[in-house]
Amino acid sequence: MTDMYEYTMLDAALKDGTANRKCVFEIFARHLPQGRRYGVVAGTGRILEELERFHFSDEDLRFLQDRKIVSKDTIKWLENYHFSGKIRGYREGEMFFPDSPILQVEGTFGECTLLETLLLSVLNYDCSVASAAARMVSASAGRPCMDMGGRRTNEWSAVAASRAAVIGGFKGTANLLAAKLYGLKAIGTAAHCFTLVHDSERDAFESQIAALGKGTTLLVDTYNVEEAVKTAVQVAGADLGGVRIDSGDLCVMARRVRAQL
Repeated sequence: MTDMYEYTMLDAALKDGTANRKCVFEIFARHLPQGRRYGVVAGTGRILEELERFHFSDEDLRFLQDRKIVSKDTIKWLENYHFSGKIRGYREGEMFFPDSPILQVEGTFGECTLLETLLLSVLNYDCSVASAAARMVSASAGRPCMDMGGRRTNEWSAVAASRAAVIGGFKGTANLLAAKLYGLKAIGTAAHCFTLVHDSERDAFESQIAALGKGTTLLVDTYNVEEAVKTAVQVAGADLGGVRIDSGDLCVMARRVRAQL
C-alpha cells in the first residue's frame, strides 16, 4: 500500500547516506471545504493495525527486485524493516482545524518515507467520512443516525467508512464485517425486493413483523408511500417502530409522512 516513489527515494537515500537522517513528518489539512469550520479525526486506530502488518514477504521482495524498483542492497534492508520511530497525534473523534498537525511521525527518513502513502490514504478517507458524519449528527438534533452506505463505495472502503461514521457520532451500521471487527451495533431490516417477492405489500409487512417484531422499521416507498404508511400502521398498530423512505424528495416526504403518522 505504498507508492513506488517511496521506494525509489529510499533506494537513493540508502546509497547517498541520507536514509538514516532523523526526520519529522506532519500530516495536516491546508484548508477545509467551503462552509466547514472543523474536521473530525478518524483512522488512527486503523493505522496502528496496519503498522503491525507492515513488513515484507519473500514474494513482495521478489516483485520489487524483478521489477528493478530497488537495488539488491535495498532489498536486504527491507528484509528486516520494522518501524522504530515515534508516532503521536490527536485522539480519534477530536476536532481539527486548518494547519493543525493531526499526526506526527518521527524517525529516520528511510523508515518514515515508506509509511507516507499508507498514512495519508487512511487519514484522508476516514477523516472525511467522520467529518461529514459529525455534521449529520449535529443536524439530526438528537435523533440517531445510522450508516447504510456500504454499496456506495468499494467493499473495503465501506468497512472503514462504517468505523469512521461511528467515530463521527453515528449509532450503528448495516455493514456486518465492520460490526464484527469493531464491535459496532448492526442494523438492517428489508429492501424493496422483499416487498416485491410477496403477493402484496401487506403480506410483506406481515412477514417482516412476524420475523422481526412490531418494533421493526417498514420500507414504505415500493409503491405508494401514503398507502404503505396506512398499511404499516394497520398491520403493526401503535407499536410500529418506524418507517423508511428510500427514494423521492426526502425532505418533503419525511415531513409529510411524519405528519401522517
